[in-house]
Amino acid sequence: MADRTEQTKQARTWFEGLRDQICAEFEAIEREAGSDAAFEYTPWDREEEGNDNPGGGVQGLMKGKVFEKVGVNVSTVHGTFAPEFAQTINGAQDDPSFSATGISLVAHMANPHVPAVHMNTRFLVTGKAWFGGGADLNPPIPYEEDTQEFHAAFRAACAKHNPTYYERFSKWAEDYFYIPHRGVHRGVGGIFYDHLECPDDDAFARNLDFTQDVGKTFLEVFPRLVRKRMEADWTDADKLTQLQWRGRYAEFNLVYDRGTLFGLKTGGNVDAILMSLPPEAVWT
Repeated sequence: MADRTEQTKQARTWFEGLRDQICAEFEAIEREAGSDAAFEYTPWDREEEGNDNPGGGVQGLMKGKVFEKVGVNVSTVHGTFAPEFAQTINGAQDDPSFSATGISLVAHMANPHVPAVHMNTRFLVTGKAWFGGGADLNPPIPYEEDTQEFHAAFRAACAKHNPTYYERFSKWAEDYFYIPHRGVHRGVGGIFYDHLECPDDDAFARNLDFTQDVGKTFLEVFPRLVRKRMEADWTDADKLTQLQWRGRYAEFNLVYDRGTLFGLKTGGNVDAILMSLPPEAVWT
């Protein structure tokens, strides 16, 4: 029988290590731009009545010259879903107890020509255990070559594990990151996956390996795109385009994003949950 506590520990160790690598790389980019900006880390503890081990996390936030606002959060929580919410969660219909560990990242960039980005990966244990996550690119001013480079990197990562993954998960991202009331997509896509189930240790190892490659691929491709665009000249019109686009991004995250809902429904840290919102946006 799979040891879910040990599996959660292994996943947590990876997510926290990935956080450290990403934050170091983003700070290195700030140094290249002549900025001394650095991440500030704020631990938080979750509270749940009658729960002696509810868990918590660490919010990492940096505001710099290149990264106008970037949050990189890790958390590991344990508890019980509210009955109604449990009915919406894979494997929780009969038993609402759960544990979850993961990393979540959103970067809003100062230069409108540099794409914003979202990445998260997670491991959940209910009556079942599974991995989910992905990464998607969100440029206010899209460049086709950047879109192709981002997708090519994740296509290659998926191909190492399953020949059907990229087609399935890129379509999932396209469908998921859509704003119905606006009739537009949030960005230019990427991959999104969920319920990659781990009924035994072998499946856990395979799915953890894939999830690790998602993180490694993000760490490889996104900083490269940032460095390509971060010194580009921009106009007031470009900035207005970015601010209007950020309004759409905020609408998606507040109305449709499942991760936002999960965090709020499970008593997560509100500031960490809403770190995905841009520092400035307009609606015109």
